[in-house]
Amino acid sequence: MWSLDQVALHNKPTDCWVIIKNNVYDVTEFLQEHPGGSRIILKYAGRDATTAYEPIHPPDALEKNLPSSKHLGPLSSSAAQSVAHDQHNRKKTKDELRVEQALLQRPPLNRIMSLSDMEDVARKVLSHKAEAYYSSAADDHITVTENARAFSRFFFHPRVMRPVAKCDASTTILGFKASIPVFASGAALAKLGHPLGEANISRGAKTTGIIQMVSSNASMSYEEIIRAVPPSQPLFFQLYKHANDAEAEKRVREVERLGYKAIFLTVDAVVPGNREKDVKSPWVVEDLERGYPKVYVEGAEEEGDVWGTAGALIAHDDRDMTWEKTVPWLRRLTKLPIAIKGIQCVEDAVLAAEAGVDAILLSNHGGRQLEYSLPPIEVLYRLRKQRPDVFDKLEVYIDGGVKRGTDVLKALCLGARAVGLGRPFLYAQSAYGEAGVVKIVQILEREIISGMRGLGAASIKDLKPEMVERVDWEPLSRAKL
Repeated sequence: MWSLDQVALHNKPTDCWVIIKNNVYDVTEFLQEHPGGSRIILKYAGRDATTAYEPIHPPDALEKNLPSSKHLGPLSSSAAQSVAHDQHNRKKTKDELRVEQALLQRPPLNRIMSLSDMEDVARKVLSHKAEAYYSSAADDHITVTENARAFSRFFFHPRVMRPVAKCDASTTILGFKASIPVFASGAALAKLGHPLGEANISRGAKTTGIIQMVSSNASMSYEEIIRAVPPSQPLFFQLYKHANDAEAEKRVREVERLGYKAIFLTVDAVVPGNREKDVKSPWVVEDLERGYPKVYVEGAEEEGDVWGTAGALIAHDDRDMTWEKTVPWLRRLTKLPIAIKGIQCVEDAVLAAEAGVDAILLSNHGGRQLEYSLPPIEVLYRLRKQRPDVFDKLEVYIDGGVKRGTDVLKALCLGARAVGLGRPFLYAQSAYGEAGVVKIVQILEREIISGMRGLGAASIKDLKPEMVERVDWEPLSRAKL
């Protein structure tokens, strides 16, 4: 049993203890290994770090990353009471007060008519840190903008006089049934937006009959997430491969044991993207709390963090993956279906087919990695034109920029099996929890079925490449009054 005074003595880089959920940990030797750098840990050296720790780390992170000898034991009952008292009476920040007010002013769910409506609400109720992390993208946000805008270059050739009174939007993804050709794509740190985090998405997916892909960097443990739904609900796993093969193997073995149904190997995030909005967010919060911006003082500058929240998540990932080495390695480990997430050109789609994987996800990581990577819908279009044989060898999905059911239909016409959405599910669960997830699936289902009827397609198999044309002209933007 430790007192607060005892813990407080260990408050320097050579002797660093922290308190997390009333337990004491010696993190001295872990400081330089921490993916987020030592500075954030040292900020809480000798005291309670629970508030900063919980939204970002799954509860089993300490067990997995810190030797048991460094788990020093619990606080004394009086110390735990003191921590609880301090937390209860802590003065709320201006950003926390703003979020509380925004939550009280949310519109009723029946007024949310589109994914954009949901995003508007979420951006108001999210903390500044969460909003910056979720919405940030590479460099000048050109790619993330073009991901969505690219869909406006594709127009339909609808067929008429076709029976569509009965319209079925269901499909299968890697053999698993899905009520609509949409899945929740892998996205990290859902607890930044809502205390129940990824479980909101899992339960919403179960209610609506879609499939969720869980990120290696989820803020809940993989076990917590899969236990949130019945065994009949399929969950896929987005694998960020650790540079150490043994560590990577442990992760694969764990999710296979837990019952995940497929592995999506992520290949488009071997280095952190330049997400400046995410990097700047702590400074914005600091200036907001102070009431004025920090000013330059000559000679007093410290080296700044250039990676932000996202950079820390992939600090130890494998930067030397190859088709010849990595895919066979993963095949030896698991019998689960394997998909490659992050294909960004026709040539790599062909290599994936030759490597014998079960599926590919055309994605530029939501515009968060390499600026000026092509929008996924454009890559899909090129793949259909140049190598249509690839669609016969594996399932093809896309994610990035999808805002409407018509966007989904354009992708399906060009040969995609299904479409993934990442940010929209983070926004939905942040704004309304599980109910928000259910709501956006319902919106997409309504838009997809309405669009199918307009196209003259009674089922997914009726959607054909000839129903879509890429145009070189663009509609005029409507003037804003």
